Amino acid sequence: MRKQVWFLTGSQGLYGPDVLDQVVDNSRELVSRLNTAGMIADVVWKPVLTDKEAIVRTMLEANSDPACVGIIAWMHTFSPAKMWIAGLDALGKPLLHLHTQANIELPWASINMDFMNLNQAAHGDREFGYIETRLGVVRTTVVGHVDSPHVIARVGQWMRAAIGRAEVRSLRLVRFGDNMRDVAVTEGDKVEAELIFGVSVNTFGVNDLADRVAQTPLEAVNELVSEYLDVYDVASELRPGGDRHSALRYSAKLEWALASFLEEQCAMAFTTNFEDLGALEQLPGMSVQRLSWKGYGFAAEGDWKTAVLVRAAKAMGAGLPGGASLMEDYTYNLVPGQERILGAHMLEVCPSLTTTRPRVEIHPLGIGGKSDPVRLVFDTDPGAAIVVGLADMRDRFRLTGNTVTVVPPDEPLPNLPVARAVWVPDPDFYTSAECWLTSGAPHHTVMSTAIGAEVFADFAAMCGTEFALITKDTSVASFAKELRWNQVYYRLSRGL
Repeated sequence: MRKQVWFLTGSQGLYGPDVLDQVVDNSRELVSRLNTAGMIADVVWKPVLTDKEAIVRTMLEANSDPACVGIIAWMHTFSPAKMWIAGLDALGKPLLHLHTQANIELPWASINMDFMNLNQAAHGDREFGYIETRLGVVRTTVVGHVDSPHVIARVGQWMRAAIGRAEVRSLRLVRFGDNMRDVAVTEGDKVEAELIFGVSVNTFGVNDLADRVAQTPLEAVNELVSEYLDVYDVASELRPGGDRHSALRYSAKLEWALASFLEEQCAMAFTTNFEDLGALEQLPGMSVQRLSWKGYGFAAEGDWKTAVLVRAAKAMGAGLPGGASLMEDYTYNLVPGQERILGAHMLEVCPSLTTTRPRVEIHPLGIGGKSDPVRLVFDTDPGAAIVVGLADMRDRFRLTGNTVTVVPPDEPLPNLPVARAVWVPDPDFYTSAECWLTSGAPHHTVMSTAIGAEVFADFAAMCGTEFALITKDTSVASFAKELRWNQVYYRLSRGL
């Protein structure tokens, strides 16, 4: 189902039917321009709103329509804001306030009071902005004409965040087993997560998955193996006739079983744990990578919070170049002037991060106590990216982000048979690491090469969640101060 954003235009009956007819024409034209810009959601025009009852009714309809992920509001003329109070109070979907007008250039020679009365968003939107702030309405404000690339970009980013928010509101997540033992940051309050984000997190025994593996149809295994041979460079030992081909076929069974189980549970995110593999013969590696590539949110070691974030990032980045994946800071290159972070995760980094053809390999893992797992091996494509982590801070959740640049490895990595990324963090390695540690951000993250900080910031605001961002302009002192102010704000905003 393609998502929708409803476009609401505010006015009033004071100006007469001719003016309102022109308001209708202008707002319809504005919606048409937005839709021709190739947005991720359809902008749906709604009748011009001129009274309290119609506003409340429209907001309630938006709340109950599963296709609607958000509202864009524009005050074409002057729309007295008291009539918006009940409607804004009732609105349960994200709001974008578009401060624009129908014309770009003023018709200096012909401008008269009729024109002024019709095109007075300059103060109609200010009236609306006042009541939004007075009511404490969370919204994104975008300023400029719809022909502006900046406006189109910001509206598009907000739409993607709204889709991410809608995704987590209805998300179901399956945990195969519990968290890795004695690890702190992967823990979290699942009840609070369902209240704040909407996600439903539930645990299933890993042997439920193992039973499903044993039920995998032969034709499904053959079909998947054929696809592997076609799509990837498969190591000779894993190819038909190779002495490890049975391991590739078991990986196919894992993929089919995981997909079947998740589909049955209507779940779009999941976790595994190498400490809890039950009757499974391998730690799921390539099977997880491929499901992540297909859009599922995943994180390892029972880290359900990161799996939620990966799924949100995939929904928000749909259709864009690049991808999103579980990532983990593993180790550093600390040569002065060449500081780098080498990230990976045992086997599970998503191939959406590369445009190259991954290689299918099999190697010992050293943990988990099972047979050698199959995995996809590749380097993440160079370019701009962001890493974002979600942590439970006891009285709230905190998102911490860092804008980074993915770079090629300085040298080949022939003895590191996992998917990986090498990146340079903003503003520099030392500031980035100190701020990340000060924030208490997790070691598991989502890396996105499709969407940037603006989308995550909008997403966090829609979810009422703290977002601390490390960028090229960040200093340790300013970041620490921001965290202190955030702590006060979020505690006060939740009430006693």
